[in-house]
Amino acid sequence: MRKAPRLAGLAPAVLVALAALFWAAGVGAQSEAPPTPVEQILLDNSELIQKSSRRTIGPAIDALASSGLPEAADVLRLWRERELYVRKSDGRFVRAARKGSAYELTNIITGAPMGEASRRDVDQIKPNSGIQAMIGAALVAFQLNDPDPAVRLRALQGIERDPEASHLTGLRAAIGRESDPFVQEAMARAERRLTIQFDEDEAARIAAIMSFAGDLDVSTRATLNPLLATHLAVREKSAPSDANVARTLTPGSDGFSYQAAYEILVNEGLAPKVITAAARDQALIAAIDDGSVAGVKVATLDTREARDAAYLRLADEGKVPHTMTEDEQFALLGNFIFEDVYSQSPAITDATNETIDAINMRVAMYEAADLALDGISLASIYFLAAIGLAITFGVMGVINMAHGEFIMMGAYTGYVIQLFIPDKTLSIIVALPVAFAITFAAGVALERLVIRWLYHRPLETLLATFGVSIALQQLAKNIFGTQARPLTSPDWLGGALVINDALSISYIRIAIFVLSVIFFLVLLFILNKTRLGLEVRSVRQNPRMAAAMGINPDRINMLTFGLGSGIAGIAGVAIGLFAKVTSDLGAGYIVQSFMTVVVGGVGSIFGTLAGATLIGFLQKGIEALNPSNTLAAQTYMIIFIIIFIQFRPKGIFALKGRAAEA
Repeated sequence: MRKAPRLAGLAPAVLVALAALFWAAGVGAQSEAPPTPVEQILLDNSELIQKSSRRTIGPAIDALASSGLPEAADVLRLWRERELYVRKSDGRFVRAARKGSAYELTNIITGAPMGEASRRDVDQIKPNSGIQAMIGAALVAFQLNDPDPAVRLRALQGIERDPEASHLTGLRAAIGRESDPFVQEAMARAERRLTIQFDEDEAARIAAIMSFAGDLDVSTRATLNPLLATHLAVREKSAPSDANVARTLTPGSDGFSYQAAYEILVNEGLAPKVITAAARDQALIAAIDDGSVAGVKVATLDTREARDAAYLRLADEGKVPHTMTEDEQFALLGNFIFEDVYSQSPAITDATNETIDAINMRVAMYEAADLALDGISLASIYFLAAIGLAITFGVMGVINMAHGEFIMMGAYTGYVIQLFIPDKTLSIIVALPVAFAITFAAGVALERLVIRWLYHRPLETLLATFGVSIALQQLAKNIFGTQARPLTSPDWLGGALVINDALSISYIRIAIFVLSVIFFLVLLFILNKTRLGLEVRSVRQNPRMAAAMGINPDRINMLTFGLGSGIAGIAGVAIGLFAKVTSDLGAGYIVQSFMTVVVGGVGSIFGTLAGATLIGFLQKGIEALNPSNTLAAQTYMIIFIIIFIQFRPKGIFALKGRAAEA
């Protein structure tokens, strides 16, 4: 009777607590947003998703992939990465983050909090590898159907970085729907590569392999080369084989030693392990009994043959393991065949080899074209360096050893101009005429002060100009120092014209080639269509007759030498754009310049062009045969030129008439 009042007093409190709990639950339930369309798809397929069976999961994945909802891709990723959970109380799919002994739940779409749950109240969705592959294929299809072409291209790049067999179906479906020709072509290439790697139909793989015949893309080789991977296999000679053999290895040749071959037999369990001589000797020492080993006196075991015979007796008695002599090893090796075996079928490897041969053939063609472009580029440089010398040496007959220093002066002029004009394009435009003016004036000064007193005395001229060249180099060192100075090309000359993966040429070399052509045409015009050119040709052919006609040979020689020097200055600006601008820059071109003029024909502009072309192609050809030794290439080139001059001493374009006699 006394307990009733106590229960009666507790009832209101219990009711209040229960009401509070129901109210809190109601508030919590009301705070959660209703399922989004994507979540509703998950709820509709909840049973299939939770079973995680590869045989039955297809409709659930297809429902998400075909929904057209942008959030579906994020849900598929969560599912694939095993970050998707289901709450048992209401079947809602959520994200769950561990928080102590419980989970903190959030909405899979919005990330909004959805309360906490114990570990028993949620189940993690754990798709196996097969389902993960199906989800990956659905994600690929999802990304490849994005309306933005850039997104579709990024999806392709991701596929090619990490290809999977599951990508193939989605990629093939996307190709037919693709409207952008560029993206469609990229998809088709990616589909063929994935076909090679993952398609189970051998005919389809072979067709895809053959479609890449002559393709120069580096990724194509990365796809084809693994098909030719081999592994070493060994079999008895009497055993039949249907393996796709790449080559047969002979022990003792082709870098395949007898020891390596025997170790393979041991690893395959086809031969006993070799016991070394030191190990056999240790076994003999351990078996010594009363001064004997297997009945043989220790004193008689002083040779290798005797110790091996004693070891054999112990092996026959079962006291030590058997080993094999070298003769026995050789005999055993003769019973086996060692082969490098392809992992692919003969049809696949034959198609791959044929395709790679076609690629190599095309690569060789483009490499030849690239070598030709290199030869033209080098010929352009030599022509620029030599054209000024062709005027001073070819027209005037003056051996100017300081010609290289005029090239160096032009390069330094370009460097100084860039110190005052930051714009690289404008600085080069300004540097070309300024370099011409400075080196023209320097050439005139050299001709007036030194060379005019040494005409028709070639040895003295050579020595005098050689001394001037040394003085100019030292002067440059005193002014600019010994470190290389930068002559920076404009940004639009910084790249390269890429024809394909095997053929490209830098824009700076194209610019030098164009500059060489311009100089060639300008000089032809000056020498053949102007009064100065007429007077130069007159003085070159017959100075006395030219003087009698009112032409001042002294003035013409001065202007001619200045013109040749000025052209060297312009060449220096061009060469300095890709070479190091130092005091000895010109010294690297003086020998080639003289060779160009002599081989081409002294006094001939066409000869200078021909000589530069011959020397440029010859040097690049020799370097291609011996790329690791450029000094040897230059040596061979000089030997060739010496032999060439023996048969054609006047060069390719020899002057005729009085000019030649002069």
